[in-house]
Amino acid sequence: MRRTTSLRTALSALLLIGTWATASALPASAAEAPARSPQAPASPGLLDAMQRDLGLSRDAAVARLAAEKKATATERRAREAAGAAYGGSWFDAERGRLTVAVTGEEAADAVRGTGAAVRVVRHSARQLDAAKARIDALSAPAGVGSWHVDPKANKVVVNVVAEHRDDNDVRAFLARARDAGPVTVRHTPAAPRTFAAGTVGGDPYYTGNVRCSIGFSVHGGFVTAGHCGSPGSAVYGWDRSYVGNFQGSSFPDNDYAWVNVGSGWWTVPVVLGWGTVPDQLVRGSAEAPVGASICRSGSTTHWHCGRVLAKNETVNYSQGAVHQMTKTSVCAQPGDSGGSFLSGDQAQGVTSGGWGNCSSGGETWHQPVNEILNRYGLRLHTA
Repeated sequence: MRRTTSLRTALSALLLIGTWATASALPASAAEAPARSPQAPASPGLLDAMQRDLGLSRDAAVARLAAEKKATATERRAREAAGAAYGGSWFDAERGRLTVAVTGEEAADAVRGTGAAVRVVRHSARQLDAAKARIDALSAPAGVGSWHVDPKANKVVVNVVAEHRDDNDVRAFLARARDAGPVTVRHTPAAPRTFAAGTVGGDPYYTGNVRCSIGFSVHGGFVTAGHCGSPGSAVYGWDRSYVGNFQGSSFPDNDYAWVNVGSGWWTVPVVLGWGTVPDQLVRGSAEAPVGASICRSGSTTHWHCGRVLAKNETVNYSQGAVHQMTKTSVCAQPGDSGGSFLSGDQAQGVTSGGWGNCSSGGETWHQPVNEILNRYGLRLHTA
């Protein structure tokens, strides 16, 4: 979508702000919108996207955001109460409540005192994380898409591309994975890929022949996906004016980067609405639990919403494995890489890659934003 000249002038700042453009190849653009009430749980546009993609009414979307905010706060208390018996947690959308897994009844009573529902399980989160770490040390064939700890299943889930389920190298990997700990196998329709795109028209930032978009604004620059550029690479805005350079970048193993901002560009705590929804203010980066709603905005597919499916997942891209990713049911397409993932007004991460598209559906991973901030010592620009 092409913005008008007047909007572009105001947008220059937003564009680099880290509003959240989509990574790898996303342009960042925003249309002006009236300021929202500080009490509002999210912008009208984000609520519209939740209604469309999650099948919710407006009231149900508002209620869900409130329940998820409460669950996020409860999770911190419940983890402390459970101690070594903690087995993970997830948000139950039907009940509007956080469920926490624990390995013993004594811990269960303590966790119930925090307001969370409880499920007693066999394996602690520490044991499952250790099993996943042993699997991380293995060399995975292309037929294995990803693996993560699933607290609800109380196992490590290994996702195998359906058409490769009978490959000898996949079978051998699964045998070694099962030796590492409790494992269950699920099938996925396609292998994961990054959502970078070649240079095309629109409102992107450019580096070399790659088009990418801003993730989130930080003081001094913005964060985005690591596969967008290498340290030192020059970055140019939608109008081809010089913006700054990649100050740090990691891919694979991680998929994050940050770019400094200067030369007349500046930052603001906004995720752009692309003229189809109002812009969304960013007020923090509290991490939403598994099962919570989450929305993504990108220059190719604009606003789409879904749920958090898994955390700390290892994604086996063709370029190499990327660790500690968050998997979502949100769709994405080429050009959406690096864009913003939000839960309410809380920054969650930058788009990395996935499979499928926004016509037939799919899954998308994001690199958690707090890891990026901690890695580079950055401070999120918030409203």
